[in-house]
Order: sequence, then C-alpha cells, then structure tokens
Amino acid sequence: MNSLLRLLWLLKMSLLEHRRWRKPLRDGSPHVFYGYDRLPARTESASGGIIKCQDLEDLFPNAATSPNLLYLVSSALPPHLSVLIRAAKRAGCPIVLNQNGVAYPAWHPRGWDEANRPLAMAYHAADHVFWQSDFCRVSADRYLGERKGPGEILFNPVDTRVFTPGPSRPVTPVILVSGSHLFRYRLESAVLALAELRKSSPAARMIVAGRYCWGADENACRQDIMSVATRAGVDNAIDWRGTYTQSQAPALMREADILLHPKYNDPCPRLVVEALSCGLPVVYSASGGVPELVGPDGGIGVPAPRDWEQDHPPTPAELAAALESVIPRHAALSANARQRATSALDVRSWQERHAGIFSKLTLNPVTAIPGR
Repeated sequence: MNSLLRLLWLLKMSLLEHRRWRKPLRDGSPHVFYGYDRLPARTESASGGIIKCQDLEDLFPNAATSPNLLYLVSSALPPHLSVLIRAAKRAGCPIVLNQNGVAYPAWHPRGWDEANRPLAMAYHAADHVFWQSDFCRVSADRYLGERKGPGEILFNPVDTRVFTPGPSRPVTPVILVSGSHLFRYRLESAVLALAELRKSSPAARMIVAGRYCWGADENACRQDIMSVATRAGVDNAIDWRGTYTQSQAPALMREADILLHPKYNDPCPRLVVEALSCGLPVVYSASGGVPELVGPDGGIGVPAPRDWEQDHPPTPAELAAALESVIPRHAALSANARQRATSALDVRSWQERHAGIFSKLTLNPVTAIPGR
C-alpha cells in the first residue's frame, strides 16, 4: 500500500472508529470489542490469538457498536491499531492486552525492533496486561520496555469438557506434530526423531497436521519436508494432514499418544494446553513458556539454554530418547497431563479472571482524555 492509499485508509478507519466509540455504553457491564468487526466461528480455520477472543466471546459477545472496553491479543493485533487505541482512549474506555511473545534477534534477525513497535504500543497503552507465561513477561519487558502498569500471568486456557482423552488403547505410539509450522527445523527434527525412534519401536507412527509455512509456497514446503521423510525411510510411517478447525482439533488429538513439540522458546502454545487436556504427554524443548504449561509431570522436556541471539532446538537424537522414555510411563504421564489441564488450565477459571478484571475496569472507567 503506497503512502497516499495508506493515508486515505487511515482516515477512513479513523472515521469508523470515532463512530464506534462515540457513545460507549456506561451501564456498568463490560461491552467488549476485540478489534475486528467479526470473529471467525469455531467451525472456521483459526489459530493463535483469535481463539482466545473466541473463548471470551462465549461470555462477552463482540461489541462492534458502542463498546466500553477494548481487548487486544498481541499475536492478533488489528492493522489499524494506533487508530483503535486512540479512539478507545479518547472515549475513556479501558484497554486490556493479552500478551504473547515478542520479536527478538534469534528468530527475527532483520527488523525485530520494527516488528515490536505495534506490540510496544499496545503493551504500554493497556490498563491491564495478561501475560501468557512468565517467559512472556520477561521477554516483553526486555524488548518492549519495562511496563509500569498492572498485570498478571494467566496461561492460555483449554475447554477440558471438549478436549477430553479418547478411549484407552495400546500405545503404538502415534506421535502428533501439529500447529503452524513457521520453522523448517520444527518438522525436520521431528521426522528424523521418528526415524531414530523406529530403531527401537518399529511400530511408531506420526501424524503431521497444520500449515507448512516457513516459505512463501506452502505446497513447496510440504514437498520439501516429505522428501526429508523419504530420505530418512519413514515416509510410509507418516500421515500428512493439512490445516484443521478448532472444532476438529479434539478428534485429531485423540488419534495420537504423544505430542511432540520441538519449537525453541515457544511463549505459550495453545496446542500444548489442548494436548494435555486430551491426556497426551508432551515431549518438548524445555525453553520459553512450555515448561510452565506442562509442569513437572505432564511430559518430558529436552534441556535448552535461554538465548535471545540464537535458537537451540533439540536434536533428533534427544527427541527420540525423550519419546522412548515416555512409552513405558505413558499411562502415568497421560493421567498427569490431564490432571494438569483440569486443575490449572481450564477455560472457565480463565474466563472468570477476565470477567473480574473487565468488571473492575468498566465499573471504574478510565477518565476520557479531553481533546484527544
């Protein structure tokens, strides 16, 4: 978009947001706007931050007109963020931010500081921040600037009534690798780990699901990683899937025995929380926020240093060793995983905490800023 078109677009969005926030409802109840006129249904393909908005929309429908609170998710910020924040502030309406990860040199070598500018804008404009993990808090303060306002750590949730374990069956094992595959190493290390594991567990199989998106052409990325599997001799042991909707996710997870999550420094992956709720032990890189989610008994982590300058993904041999150690302990680890989800990660507690903050902020609204 050239500069003139962008200016015209911003003027249009400014007018629309001025109208939206001109008369916020002041009835003491939260009327929450999520930054988008429409959120996708659970039967539509969606991922990341938008799913958290869907969780809240169950209790607080998207108030596209006359909202009195703006809810933002750092991984799903609207493109007209600055306009939206100014409109909410001008109307004296509070802003709540759900803070995920940030850009840093290891995974965003070029332009990480530029990528963080909208994140910093939301971070310091918010009247309350929910950090998705302590790792998210540390990384945000480091790369967005230390925050002075109120906030708390609140892990990503899962509906434990929907994401439930499947019927008991012998452990093959079937290993699930899922999500948005933004980094090639994530799938390459998983495929090579399967090849290593099949030396001791020849019946082991793998399901690979989600988007293949480390390059511009998703089909080329898929063909690339399938060729890795062919060279490793495990192409016939992998079930290649595509994207899936949120409503399809529980059935997908019930097909598997173990979730393999080799991503380094993942801030707070929803995928891991959903797998725990389905009773899947998690084998993971013990970095980022994942150890906080899994807890001490919900799986096995491969040790990794904390480094902002370079990624340290687990090696295939390390992942295979962790997978192999899960197999004889699967029943106990599966029960621990489910217990972890129901006791610490259930969506109802997450919604209740949001409801408390929303009510507090809308009963005591932020004073409007005159002339802004």
